[in-house]
Amino acid sequence: MTNMNPLVTTVALAAVLVSLPTPLTAQTPAEVRQAAKGALIEPLPAKMPGAEKDTPALVALGKKLFLDKRLSTNNSQSCNSCHNVEGKGGGVDNEATSPGAFGKRGGRNSPTVLNAGLQLAQFWDGRAADLVAQAKGPILNPGEMAMPSEVEVVKKLGAATDYPPLFDKAFSGAGAKISYENIAQAIAAFERTLITRDRFDDFLKGSDKALSALELKGANLFLTTGCTTCHTGPLIGGGMYMKVGLVNPYENTSDMGRFDVTKDNDDKFKFKVPTLRNIALTAPYFHDGKIATLPEAVKKMAWLQLGKELKDDEIKAIVAFLGSLSDKSRASAK
Repeated sequence: MTNMNPLVTTVALAAVLVSLPTPLTAQTPAEVRQAAKGALIEPLPAKMPGAEKDTPALVALGKKLFLDKRLSTNNSQSCNSCHNVEGKGGGVDNEATSPGAFGKRGGRNSPTVLNAGLQLAQFWDGRAADLVAQAKGPILNPGEMAMPSEVEVVKKLGAATDYPPLFDKAFSGAGAKISYENIAQAIAAFERTLITRDRFDDFLKGSDKALSALELKGANLFLTTGCTTCHTGPLIGGGMYMKVGLVNPYENTSDMGRFDVTKDNDDKFKFKVPTLRNIALTAPYFHDGKIATLPEAVKKMAWLQLGKELKDDEIKAIVAFLGSLSDKSRASAK
């Protein structure tokens, strides 16, 4: 908690954002790289934190668990059902909200699992500190995979013929048995392999040809309009919480966001700023999935957070830039 008045703090930040300078004309590649550096935007690392300890056996077990519908109470749903990483999947199901094992939909849009281990926390409200804690949640959530207890999960996998030898191989020694903790550890190990590689990182590393002229213009607009007040760092997001509707209110006020976790009034309507890596693959948008397209999301976010009405050509350029953040193996051909 802070001694500062939350309303005063929010109003002050909003005033700063509104007063930011208008976008400059498109800059040279070198100048855009320098501006990105100023926003702490840099290429994604070779590995996620903790991956150095992951063995091939642990990762393979984690992938099998991630894809296995037996982790749900009625064998209808896997982690991959809501966070599709197969083929060109963007780590989401591209649904506004996701159906659980019994068909009932949750209240929030499923965030991408791609690069998730590089974020400050997991879930829109940050209620899980890391990938291990996150992996434990949906399996037992009545509205998601709906397994009745950790004991029942362990019992179910232990009765299967395929899992005991895989756990013995992945967790050699005293921790070889199937346990709920080891299940989550294995899933997290697999998720740590989900780092994506995109053309914007090629650009940041020095390739002037990695971006088209329109994408370069969009990158410059993104870096000079105020977007990097929140969307910063290697993930271009994922590193802070911010109120949705900072300058102009968002119409959906039913979800209190991080306030439900912290009970701090300053956290009302705050959500984790989403990473923009692979954003073109993860429609629909916002925490409630109510924004159908990326151009609409860009336009609305500029109004809600910055109090700015972007022109159509500015939106087009920014959307083109955001497309360069898609994993090269998952993105459609240009």
